[in-house]
Amino acid sequence: MLAVDLGKGICAVTLMRGLLGWAGATPGWTAWAVALAGLAALVGHSRSVFLGFTGGKSAATGLGVLAALAWPVALGAAAVVAVVLAVWRIMSLASMAGAVAAVGLVWMLETPLPTRLLVTVGAVYVVARHRANVRRLLAGMEPRVGAG
Repeated sequence: MLAVDLGKGICAVTLMRGLLGWAGATPGWTAWAVALAGLAALVGHSRSVFLGFTGGKSAATGLGVLAALAWPVALGAAAVVAVVLAVWRIMSLASMAGAVAAVGLVWMLETPLPTRLLVTVGAVYVVARHRANVRRLLAGMEPRVGAG
């Protein structure tokens, strides 16, 4: 499933970029349209028409969007996810940490404004989708990967 979710994000950005390039769109408009395609992939993953407007938390799809938009940011966010997961073994915590790290990285590195805004809004969206997990984390009840 991880590969499918990553691919969803990568495809949305790559297809929009290719379509606009083929149509001869100006680079400034392309950056905004590609960011909107990434946002659509995030929201579409968690609010799927095919699943009665339900779905996942959009973290993996967001990582796919990042991989296609700004691979150094995606690599850094994935590294944070891996470290947090290795130390605490809580996937929701790792996903949220990766989303927050992506925001810091996208603003530190040279990336276009539409990408920066998308990553910021996307991270807020991913963390908001994890509200039930946050409640369980605060209560000490969030399950660990590999536990029972």
